[in-house]
Amino acid sequence: MINPTHFDLQSLRIFLLVAQTGSLTKAADKACMTLSALSKRIGELERTMDCTLFVRMPRGLELTPAGKELVHHARGVLDTVNRMANDMSDFAIGVRGHVRLWANTSAIIEFLPRDLASFLQEQPLIRISLEEKLSEEIVSALVDGEADLGIFADNVASHGVEKFLYQTDKLVVLVPPQHPLASLTEIAFADTLDYDFVGLSQGTSLLQRLTDASAAQDKALRLRIQVRSFDAICRMIEAGLGIGVLPDCAVRPELLGAGLHAVRLSDAWASRTLWLGVKPESTLLPEAVKLLAHLRQAGVGEVAKTTAKT
Repeated sequence: MINPTHFDLQSLRIFLLVAQTGSLTKAADKACMTLSALSKRIGELERTMDCTLFVRMPRGLELTPAGKELVHHARGVLDTVNRMANDMSDFAIGVRGHVRLWANTSAIIEFLPRDLASFLQEQPLIRISLEEKLSEEIVSALVDGEADLGIFADNVASHGVEKFLYQTDKLVVLVPPQHPLASLTEIAFADTLDYDFVGLSQGTSLLQRLTDASAAQDKALRLRIQVRSFDAICRMIEAGLGIGVLPDCAVRPELLGAGLHAVRLSDAWASRTLWLGVKPESTLLPEAVKLLAHLRQAGVGEVAKTTAKT
């Protein structure tokens, strides 16, 4: 059995350089090492692994199956070490506390830039690690303790999570100029289902909402193109490749100035709630409690403004 104590981080870094360049000579230049010293490191790593990591080819080195597997693990190990170093360096320079916040795309695009900026003005010594994830992944991360706070959509199950109202938004249909729907100000979702759609990738809460709504009408959602971001949806619509449903706040003013038209959806489900979820509050560290309180207060203020406008 391979002894894990025989690995060293520098050898893993050198291995990844060789895997990236496909050449011992190029890797040695990048690592500022002699060719013989680098070759010795790779040889020692192969002996530790008890398997060959590279094969020589006419145009350089290629990874063996074992080498490809090691690339995956080595990157994970080095990423973890780098995160550890960053976290500890934060404490060294006076940062007090670290909050892991996971949020879905809508929250990150529409609300969090403003809310996190105001929080960090008040609490500059707290570090926030923000990750963009699917709503279902966020709930699982909260339950498993991978995230301290999470923001997710209202159409995903959230068993085992304490949740608070964060924000509400409204969905609109974005259509290109000259489209048959472009002259409308409001429409029922059922009346859009005869047209091709540009949508988000599988697994997103917004796509699930549209799929459920189309199924309720006994129609299929005609997804012509699927992309990973709201911005990509807008670009595809600009190119005339379909229509799309987005949060109203995600439709940038310059898009409307370019001729695209946002049509309000009249369906009740088009008004969405974003939840702020946490592990049981008693387990939160003080810095996470502060961010939770700030986001709850920010959410209450914005919901009140939206209610007043409507």
